[in-house]
Amino acid sequence: MNARAIVVVGGGGLLGSAIRAEVGSRGGRSVHPSVPWGTPGAATAIVGAARAAAATSADGWSLSWCAGLGVAGAAAEDLDTEIATIRAVVDAVLAGDAPVPKAVFFASSAGATYAGSVSPPFTEWSPTTPLGDYGAAKLRAETELARLAAVAPVLLGRIANLYGPGQNLAKNQGLVSRLCLSNTRQQPIGVYVSLDTLRDYLFVDDCAELVCDAMQRLEETWAGAGAAPVVKIFASQQAVSIAHLLGECRRVFGRRVLVRMASSSLANQQARDLRLRSVVWPELDRRQLTTLAHGIHATSEQVRRTIAEGRGG
Repeated sequence: MNARAIVVVGGGGLLGSAIRAEVGSRGGRSVHPSVPWGTPGAATAIVGAARAAAATSADGWSLSWCAGLGVAGAAAEDLDTEIATIRAVVDAVLAGDAPVPKAVFFASSAGATYAGSVSPPFTEWSPTTPLGDYGAAKLRAETELARLAAVAPVLLGRIANLYGPGQNLAKNQGLVSRLCLSNTRQQPIGVYVSLDTLRDYLFVDDCAELVCDAMQRLEETWAGAGAAPVVKIFASQQAVSIAHLLGECRRVFGRRVLVRMASSSLANQQARDLRLRSVVWPELDRRQLTTLAHGIHATSEQVRRTIAEGRGG
């Protein structure tokens, strides 16, 4: 992978930027196309980046798809547009209008796809049961990108609650970042799920390292064209309650977090228990991960700098 150009869709986002940094630390090169989401040019921009990357790399190109229009609660038309963009890129590769990638990674959502499943902890073999349009769209996206398995190795990464420096503060997502923002501004944050709700929080740099290691394993173990895509959960595998998270934030911030219990139409799409366990390539998960306290501190410092520079959401 070190001599290859990796096209990172969403390279300016939380996970995408971390993957680009990890690739760079390993001596690789990443390409971050500017994608005009919601327009017909979105797929064209990605295909163009793929052609350029393949033309300038002796070892071809790989695809890391880490962003799009969809978030929890997104409008159905936005989700449909994102799926259409993915479909157009896949069609271009299969039709020969874009070079075949050496490997493909798609960042899916464990929380969205397993939201309605039963009997946690959920593994790669657990049935997927989304409770909302966002989770259903993630599964549709997985299906579209899985079509590339006809010509290339494909890794579908179902990722836990990702957090860390670099979260877009203009978007109402990422509880850890929202708590850090609340603390910096000393404004209360609304929490619309029970405090005993269990979630798995994975620090973004740890996730990026895991993704790059998994991509390398993917290529090493690929059985050839037509092999089934690999589905892997990326998680800390140490779920904590919202109450515990608030306690860790209080310890890091040195003061009480301002929280008010709120209501939201999205609450019925949230599972009480989302413990996760990966049984696919478990040896990759045997590593030291960033502690929750250290991750909260790093996120808080970045949020504080962002607000001080007038770039807050």
